[in-house]
Amino acid sequence: MKRSEGRFLTTHVGSVIRPSRLLDLAAASASASASASASASASAEGPTGQAAYEAELTADVAEVVRRQAACGLDVVNDGEFGKASWSNYILGRISGYEVRPEQLVPLDWLGRDRDRFPGFFEASDMPRALVGAPAEVCVGPIAYTGRALIDRDLKNLAAAGDDPGVRAEDVELFFTTVAPASTAYQGINEYYASEEEYVFAIAEALREEYLAVHDAGFILQVDDAVLANMYDHLHSQGEGVWERWADLRIDALNHALRGIPAEDVRYHVCYGSWHVPHVADAPLDAIVGHMLRVNAGAYSIEAANPRHEHEWTVWEEAPLPDDKTLIPGVITHHTTTVEHPLLVAQRIERYARILGPERVIAGSDCGFAQSERTQRVHPEVMWAKYAALVEGAEIASKRCFG
Repeated sequence: MKRSEGRFLTTHVGSVIRPSRLLDLAAASASASASASASASASAEGPTGQAAYEAELTADVAEVVRRQAACGLDVVNDGEFGKASWSNYILGRISGYEVRPEQLVPLDWLGRDRDRFPGFFEASDMPRALVGAPAEVCVGPIAYTGRALIDRDLKNLAAAGDDPGVRAEDVELFFTTVAPASTAYQGINEYYASEEEYVFAIAEALREEYLAVHDAGFILQVDDAVLANMYDHLHSQGEGVWERWADLRIDALNHALRGIPAEDVRYHVCYGSWHVPHVADAPLDAIVGHMLRVNAGAYSIEAANPRHEHEWTVWEEAPLPDDKTLIPGVITHHTTTVEHPLLVAQRIERYARILGPERVIAGSDCGFAQSERTQRVHPEVMWAKYAALVEGAEIASKRCFG
């Protein structure tokens, strides 16, 4: 994993707003797959259905990688185009679960904001926050079944990275995966004898995906919004409840990462890209010690939105090891306002003064498309924010590196 040597490197969290044609073809492919007669017709007619979707996916991954590089980002990915969501994609790649629409579970990961702001949630695009969501129930052994899908996604990213224009920019490639704590976060265990056995079974299945990314030569990013989001709910149940819950899942994550060098891993902790009040967000100083236990070379955090920007001071005391890198968000998905490059530069410089410039990579708070049909801002605004990130890093580099 590269470090900021001579200038501040730039990256983002991973999810990029999908092109509308890709979404349309994904929906058409899913519809065709549900009907044997439709699939037969698609095969007879040529590149429609799944074949058309796969061709479009390959082309769109190539384009989004090229555009990130052309924008000036240094560490780029496939936009998560091959996944339906940042986390629940994994339910299509592991065995052992069934979804029960009739069995609703409370969305505890939203914390007590549901109680604090019931009117907001009733009027928002998240009304299910008050009634719950379908349970994801573990009813059998958990095993990784998504090898064909991960191989496809990694092949698409590798091909995109081989583009001469991308190679000329000397970019580094990363690929996102989900953490054990964020897997089936509406999950209920009805199969394993204990919570520990259940969580480690998840981790062992995820390990196959982690190894596939590492073996492909990409930086492995592990996304873990739920680790932080469960803080408010579990903390209200008593002292040490969240800590014990989190420790088990971090132990499981490190188990899944065994043998993968820390310098090839970056760990992303956030509070979800959903637009809610976020009063329930965990304070960074309450979770930073747990975050730093993860065997990673870099840690990606939210640092630009108005609920967390002040937390840069945490790093005056937090013991970030000398060989680790911090990736603070210096642009955010939370607003449609495009950050001024000078503000971006100021945010970067705060961290550089505390940690040293070589240990800071400028990033984003979270992704712009939590799920494939989510659009936190307009795509034009998203790309303008990336441009502001790059320009702000250039300004900060002149000031900090000379």
